[in-house]
Amino acid sequence: MPTWLAPVGCWTCRWTRGRWVNVPRVTHQPPDQGPGQAPTLDEVARLAGVSRATASRAINGGNRVSQSAQTAVAEAVRTLGYSPNPAARSLVTRRTDSVALVVPEPDERVFSDPFFVHTLRAVNRVLAARDLQLVLLLARPEDESRMLRYLGERHIDGAIVVSHHQNDRLAEHLAALGLPCAFVGRPWTGEDRVAYVDTDNEAGSRAATELLISRGRRVIGHVAGPDDMTAAADRRAGWRSAVTTAGLRDDLVACGDFTEIGGEEATRALLAQCEEIDGLVVASDLMAVGVVRVLEAAGRRVPDDVAVVGYDDLGVAERITPPLTTIRQPIGDMAEQAARMLLDQIDERRAPRAVRVVFPPTVVERAST
Repeated sequence: MPTWLAPVGCWTCRWTRGRWVNVPRVTHQPPDQGPGQAPTLDEVARLAGVSRATASRAINGGNRVSQSAQTAVAEAVRTLGYSPNPAARSLVTRRTDSVALVVPEPDERVFSDPFFVHTLRAVNRVLAARDLQLVLLLARPEDESRMLRYLGERHIDGAIVVSHHQNDRLAEHLAALGLPCAFVGRPWTGEDRVAYVDTDNEAGSRAATELLISRGRRVIGHVAGPDDMTAAADRRAGWRSAVTTAGLRDDLVACGDFTEIGGEEATRALLAQCEEIDGLVVASDLMAVGVVRVLEAAGRRVPDDVAVVGYDDLGVAERITPPLTTIRQPIGDMAEQAARMLLDQIDERRAPRAVRVVFPPTVVERAST
């Protein structure tokens, strides 16, 4: 039988082993006011002088609540130290107060590439200001169905997708789910159904190539990114546009994977194809680290023999010897913009819509050219 306390003078009667016994009474408080007991919504409502329903609405967003009632409830919450029950609040608001950052890349790349570090920081900065939790979802191709199931079950309020690939078709999947979402980088398909931010990758790569042409370089190769990513495809198109316009070779292309090792392998392939290369446009600064390493090992001086331009300007370019000329893409601004676009959808309780914001790239000249 459960223990039950009844106050009797300075003693308490306790039902134990089938009989009442008297025990000294130290304190007695109603069950909902016991030591260490969290204040309840009813107590907040009583202190604020409003109904329980009004108190709930005021705490969970302020819908249909007068300013005076909102102020009274806020003061009661502060006075009592009330904290809403997350499960109960979720039932009322249909919100989880969490947002997913979806990265369809292997773990090792995510935690070694400064692109993702800057993206994480920028997104978290926006979410933290709204007291929202960031959930990181890393999804290899074999994990895609599990990830989509998780998103479809609405464990999060929305998703920001970064570094997506041609075959993942995430824009179409998320639009079909009706889940608020925003992409960092133009998606291959479904761009007319989702919001995304990007930089003008084609213009940036064209500017990089034109810079080398203006410095007298005439055999300019391109270390490209993966074929299945729009950023890589656009940067290749920008390089090709510039060399074609200048009447130069447009067949000196080797693909990497946005890693140092990928840059090394692509550079070896290009040097084997054409020893006369005197300029390289590289699709990322991280790959450019590998490019410079291979050039030095081959006895090719930078920039005397081969001028090199990277892409990103996220800290790596300044640490290369010589410091790397690069194209700056404002990934922090882009990620913050994507987060704000997503929060607009969540706040307005609507499905994804096609909104695009494109940031201009900037040439940052250093010693490698």
